[in-house]
Amino acid sequence: MKCNEIQELMPDLAAGLTAATPELEKHIQACGDCATKLKEFRQTMALLDEWKAPEPSPYFDTRLQARLREEAAKQPVGWLAWIRRPAMAGALALVVVVGITIFQRDTVGPNSNGDRIVAVPGTAVGDLQALDKNDDLYANFDELDDLQVQQDVTANP
Repeated sequence: MKCNEIQELMPDLAAGLTAATPELEKHIQACGDCATKLKEFRQTMALLDEWKAPEPSPYFDTRLQARLREEAAKQPVGWLAWIRRPAMAGALALVVVVGITIFQRDTVGPNSNGDRIVAVPGTAVGDLQALDKNDDLYANFDELDDLQVQQDVTANP
């Protein structure tokens, strides 16, 4: 085993949560750094076992409840505080609806009349629309080339 693997297991070994395997014990006996760190971990765990948490004051709960009541009394209670949350929710809903409307208007596709929106010629979308519109014309270019070759052959025997 490598020292990095051993060091990851050391907190559990020192706390007694994991039992040491023979391979692990062999490495700890051979490696002085790992043995020292394990000893330090065990000392730290022993100190933590001795430590006692301080008891809270017997009046802690009473004072906490009083403080919570004071803070609740400070918050404004009125029609403005009552309507604030629904007004914020309505404003958020309005922002979402406006955003969706703007997004849908900017998309390319059929407009309200059912016509396609024509893109600017020279752009990628405009060129694709022109190719789609003139598909039949471009498909016949090969026939025109063949006709020109036949004319050249008959003119120059």
